[in-house]
Amino acid sequence: MISPDAIVSTAASAALVILAVTFLLAGWRVIAGPTLPDRILALDTLSGTAIGFIAVIAVKTGFALYIDIAISLGLVGFLATVAFARFVMSRGIAPRPAGATLPQAGKRNLSATKKPDAAAKGSAEANTGRKARKGKK
Repeated sequence: MISPDAIVSTAASAALVILAVTFLLAGWRVIAGPTLPDRILALDTLSGTAIGFIAVIAVKTGFALYIDIAISLGLVGFLATVAFARFVMSRGIAPRPAGATLPQAGKRNLSATKKPDAAAKGSAEANTGRKARKGKK
């Protein structure tokens, strides 16, 4: 029969491998992130992954002080994320990557529904209406 210590040790080792892969992927996003918000989110993910590393090491070694360190890192990571978010908001709207177009607030995109000759017809009617009003004066 497998002992409980062996199960915990195996599960902790598997968790460390998964956390290492997560750490590498988030690190790549920090380096190659196309926008600043992407990088900030990746840094927050790195912080959470580091907390996971510390918690798994605490379980594996049985040293309870590591849990306090993980909690402290969680608080500092949260404050850093809030500070970065305030920084991004003070800079204004972040530029979008090339090819990403969204309609602006308050403006409707009518180009798909409007026919080309309808625009010309509308402007012709507007011109004749102006001429008729000028003639009445």
